Amino acid sequence: MPLGIYISVPFCRTKCTYCNFASDVFSRAVFERYVDRVCPDIGDASQTAEKMGGLIEREVGSIYLGGGTPTVLDPDQVQRMFAAVRAQFDVARDAEITVECAPGTLTPEMLDTLLRCGVNRVSLGVQSFVDAEAASVGRLHKRSTVVDDIARLRASGITNINVDLIAGLPHQTEESWKHSLAETIAVQAPHVSVYMLEVDDDSRLGRELIAGGTRYHAHFVPDEEAVADFYGIACETLEAARIAQYEISNFARAGFESLHNLKYWTRQPYLGFGVDAHSMLVTSSPMSPAVRFATPDSLEKYIAAAPLEKTPVSAAQALEEVFFLGLRLNRGVNLREVTGQFGDHALASVQATITEKIDQDLIRQEGYIIRLTARGRLLSNEVFQAFLSANVTAEAQSTGV
Repeated sequence: MPLGIYISVPFCRTKCTYCNFASDVFSRAVFERYVDRVCPDIGDASQTAEKMGGLIEREVGSIYLGGGTPTVLDPDQVQRMFAAVRAQFDVARDAEITVECAPGTLTPEMLDTLLRCGVNRVSLGVQSFVDAEAASVGRLHKRSTVVDDIARLRASGITNINVDLIAGLPHQTEESWKHSLAETIAVQAPHVSVYMLEVDDDSRLGRELIAGGTRYHAHFVPDEEAVADFYGIACETLEAARIAQYEISNFARAGFESLHNLKYWTRQPYLGFGVDAHSMLVTSSPMSPAVRFATPDSLEKYIAAAPLEKTPVSAAQALEEVFFLGLRLNRGVNLREVTGQFGDHALASVQATITEKIDQDLIRQEGYIIRLTARGRLLSNEVFQAFLSANVTAEAQSTGV
């Protein structure tokens, strides 16, 4: 099965107040040190996979350069990382090759470099088409910047474009949210990602919201009910524009679904390189059919070559992942495939949970397929936790714990 390759670039022009990723603003001198570390890691991929106990394929079906903002790098640095991948792996001719880009960072030189590297998909971190909303969280672009970037991408031949939007930004109203959705449809983006603002202590805005403060425009953040309504409006509006939802946060016109992200949700093998990059490979062990491993989430530790964090995946944990990841997709989980892969006992261990969530209108079942309902997508974490708990109980009973 062809690999997915993810390369993390943890650098930004500015740190958005809502951001909880392992990215930040650094001097350009750090960029070269980082690329000098990433490229050898890519070259050592086979040895790393063997050390972690995973099986590795040379064929690559997707590459994703994410961050952070990869397009803040110098063009030659981007080219070096892509060259390292092609030197180590056989990249399929029809591979999906994505680069994340903050509007306003797509210089003519960078665009030329992306084309030379075979990039055929760009994900734009728009977040809002309302200039005041974007500025309130530290975004540096304006609506006109986004429109210009999309026009130049299309003129260059890159038509597979994603637009990121966030529901719940400071100052956002139902009217302004509908405006961002209308603008997204107007620019004819074939793929849209809609995220609800996360409130946690891993971002400045999240910490301020938890504290009940007013910094970072926190007192202008819509309440949870409004944000849930915005998400529902997005689902209806995009569906009406024939941009169909295929995953909790992702919508696409036919044929434009993210092939790379589908690898994550369907448990296909992938390798991650750079800061806070995660990998998942199959193994030859029936007791641990997969292994996950991750790089440090600190730039300093990564550059210092801190060891990878390895997590063997047992058969029971693999079953958990089938439900946890598969239910994110609108196509849902095929229970017949579950029993074919894990045995009849696997279905028996979760049948009570399935029935309970159907009764709660969080899941619906059609034949052998179970899917989240619209309400279930809003309460997806509750559904996922129920399957995790059911599996833990079943595993304990089977081992006599």
